[in-house]
Amino acid sequence: MKRLCIGIISFLFVLLMSDIVFAQQKTFTIDVLQVTHVDAFERVYQGFVQELKAAGLVEGQNLKVNRRIIDFDIEKGGLWKKVGVLLEIKKTASKIVEARPDLVMTIATPATKYAKDRIIAAGIPLVFSAVIIPEAAGCKSLTVAGPGFTGSSIYMEMADVLKIVRLAFPGIETMGIVHTDDDNTLAQVEQLKVAGPGSGFTLINKEVNKSDRFTPAAQELIAQGAQAFVVPLDTYYGLRDYEPCAELSEVSIKNKMPVLSLVHMNVPGALLYIGSDLRISGALSGKQAAKILLEGANPDDLPILRQDDLTIMVDTAVLKSLQIELPMEILMLAKDLN
Repeated sequence: MKRLCIGIISFLFVLLMSDIVFAQQKTFTIDVLQVTHVDAFERVYQGFVQELKAAGLVEGQNLKVNRRIIDFDIEKGGLWKKVGVLLEIKKTASKIVEARPDLVMTIATPATKYAKDRIIAAGIPLVFSAVIIPEAAGCKSLTVAGPGFTGSSIYMEMADVLKIVRLAFPGIETMGIVHTDDDNTLAQVEQLKVAGPGSGFTLINKEVNKSDRFTPAAQELIAQGAQAFVVPLDTYYGLRDYEPCAELSEVSIKNKMPVLSLVHMNVPGALLYIGSDLRISGALSGKQAAKILLEGANPDDLPILRQDDLTIMVDTAVLKSLQIELPMEILMLAKDLN
C-alpha cells in the first residue's frame, strides 16, 4: 500500500512538472484591443508587456502579441460616430474570437464593455486595464469582474483626492473642469461634484467638443468663480500636440490659478498630480495575465486590482512660475515631476 501511494505521488509530481515545462515551452498569443492611439494607452500597454516579461513571457520568444487599435476621429465624435465605433469594437471582437488567442487584454472602458461578452462566450479569458469604474464596464463591483474576466482599475476615491487638494490649497473654494463626453471623463466629473462639498469644494464644469479651444470655456468658468482647474482623464487634453494644455497653461499663469491633474501624463501647466499611475495599471493586468497563462488561474478567481496608494507629483517649475507655496506635508509626500 505504501509503495502504491509513493507511486501515485511520483506520477502526479511528474505530471505537474510536465505541465510546467509545457507552459514554459509553449508560445502564447495575446490580442490587445483599444480604441484610438493616445499616450495614456501607450503607458498602459508598456506596463502590461513589461510585467509579462518579468514573469517570463517575452515577445519574440514565447509570446506573440497582436495589437488591434480601432481608428476613431475623436475630434469629430458625435452620436453616429460613436455608434460606428461600438459596432467596430464588436466586429473586432468577432475577429479576435476567430483568431482564438490564449488571452485578450482590453484597454479602457469602451473596448472592455463592448468586446468582453463575445470573447468570454468563446471561452477566451479577458483581462482589462485602465477602467475607472468597473461597474460601467460590466463588472459586478469594484473588486469582482464576473465569469471569464478580470482586470485592473484606476478607480480612486475622490474624497481622498480632494482631502489632498484641500491640504495643498487651503484657500480655494471653487474649481473648474473643462471636459468632453468621454465615458471615463463623465464618470470622474460626476464623482468630483458629489465628493466636493465634503472637503469644502464646489466643482463647476463646462462640456466642450473635442475640436473646441480650451480658453473660451476656461474664461466662462473663471467668470463663474473658478479659482483653480482640474484636468480629468480626457483624451481632449492630448489632442493637437497638447494644444488644449498649452492654452490651459497660459490661462493658469495669467490668472495665477493652480491646475490639478488626475492623470499621470505630462500635462503642460499642471502644478499638482494626484492619481493612479497608468503603467502600474498595465502592470497589474500583466500580473493577472501571467497567472492565467502560466499557472492556469481562472479569471473568475482573480479580484480586480488597483494601485494601493495614490501617486502625488509636483511640477516645481510650474510652482516657481505661479509663485505658490505648498505646505511641507505635500512636498514631503510628492515626487518631483521634473
